[in-house]
Amino acid sequence: MRPSASTATKVILVHGDDEFQVKLRGRQIFEEWGATAAGMDDEIIDAHVTNSGDALNALSKTREALNTFPFFGTAKVIWLQNCSFLGDDRTASSQAVTASLSALAQELKQQSWDNVRLLITAGKVDKRKTFYKTIEKLGKVEQFAGWSIDDRNWAGEAERMVCDHFISLGKKIDSEGAARLVNWVGPNTRDLNQESEKVALYCGERSEITSEDVDAIVTRHKHSRAFALADALGARKLPHMLRTLDEELWQMKGSSQKSEIGLLYGLISKVRVMLFLKELMRLGKLKTGEDFNRFKLQLTKLPAGLLPDDKRFNPLTMNPYVLFKSIPHAANYTIVELIRAMELLLECNQRLVFSGLEGAMVLQQALVRIVCGDNPARRNAVIPPTAFV
Repeated sequence: MRPSASTATKVILVHGDDEFQVKLRGRQIFEEWGATAAGMDDEIIDAHVTNSGDALNALSKTREALNTFPFFGTAKVIWLQNCSFLGDDRTASSQAVTASLSALAQELKQQSWDNVRLLITAGKVDKRKTFYKTIEKLGKVEQFAGWSIDDRNWAGEAERMVCDHFISLGKKIDSEGAARLVNWVGPNTRDLNQESEKVALYCGERSEITSEDVDAIVTRHKHSRAFALADALGARKLPHMLRTLDEELWQMKGSSQKSEIGLLYGLISKVRVMLFLKELMRLGKLKTGEDFNRFKLQLTKLPAGLLPDDKRFNPLTMNPYVLFKSIPHAANYTIVELIRAMELLLECNQRLVFSGLEGAMVLQQALVRIVCGDNPARRNAVIPPTAFV
């Protein structure tokens, strides 16, 4: 739940990388202040600019608004919206804008706040500058840092946000459904809110939402699709895996951000996770057949020092739902097969870097050897005609 904006606070700066949360919080504060002031003189000043001239114009409008008394109501609310010149980019660093912001900071110190309130929403903010320090001293600063896939706790925070949003919509989602939605959408608050609202509409009058509802209506975003090939390897079904590889290679042709090496590193991470789960189950630290909540509880009870400190090699830094989904995949391989898979992927890495062979063929050969192993039945599996196109 979001806190209410205090009526005693006269100046608030809301900023951060999470644009959606910043705008949402800004709108909430503006509406709460507007309802309290009960005036008709509220002003919204667009401060998203591309040059110093427009920035100076926005600051000039802000000064004018601060010095204009409200005609109606007890106070007026000024919203300097989407401010793009509080960071360290070229516009923000220009001498004229820096001087104007410093002058405004001095004016705010002398401002009579009896009948005016100032709300500023922004993206990146330079906390070293006088203007930021002045706002921090005079009023309140709220920051919404965007989640990153590298953040250890992003998935848990995202699940809590999703559950809270469903409650605000009059719905309740089970823990596995929330985890699945977060895993499919990724660390993007705007997309998570939009997909949650889609699910709520899909369920109609029904208040309980399940993982089956998420399966039926939620769009798998780029974050989730990145795991498709690794999951196909874990499923150990050769035709499906080759079709998935073919799709990944086709998408790679139109994307400068994808490469055979990138696909390989995702596969290495998948095999490492399966090895991790396999060994924990062998040691009796994890049990299979548990539901998602019990699985997460088991992870919290793992002994300290059991896993490496380096987060690149510690599976616990991953989304717990990704680990949960990998349990049945780990059961498809023996420990010996998984160790052999790591050796084959290392060999594949060396061939991709040094051999000059076509990357697609190198990947296909490595994956076929991993999935088939020494099983003649797997080697004789039907391969789709498009697999080696």
